[in-house]
Amino acid sequence: MRSVVQRVSRASVTVDGAVVGAIEEPGLLALVGVTHDDTVERARKLAGKLWGLRILDGEKSCSDVAAPLLVVSQFTLYGDTRKGRRPSWIAAAPGPVAEPLVEEVVAELRRLGARVQTGVFGADMKVELVNDGPVTVIVEV
Repeated sequence: MRSVVQRVSRASVTVDGAVVGAIEEPGLLALVGVTHDDTVERARKLAGKLWGLRILDGEKSCSDVAAPLLVVSQFTLYGDTRKGRRPSWIAAAPGPVAEPLVEEVVAELRRLGARVQTGVFGADMKVELVNDGPVTVIVEV
């Protein structure tokens, strides 16, 4: 599993003109991608990494300060651009494999005590954010 994580002042996801998930205070936006051999165990490990990642102000984590997370599925994180000009999506897991694993990341975060908002899996989403810092990291498990 792979995640691009951004420290944000605020962030939201809109689908068909309606906000479906938003955080209105400092926290993390996590774009989450799934590949074919990912497992529930990896999803749980990713959740733990996101919850404990010390990139908030003062080198704090969401778990330290009860900061919210906005988790958005993002199959394009597994796009391969090494050949040609058109990305290949072959490394991205199909929806029936990816969706339950993204849901497991969210469920594990909530079990850990996180306040989590989400996008809508497979939807055409408009993501807005204010990157704080800017701070952006890639997390792989």
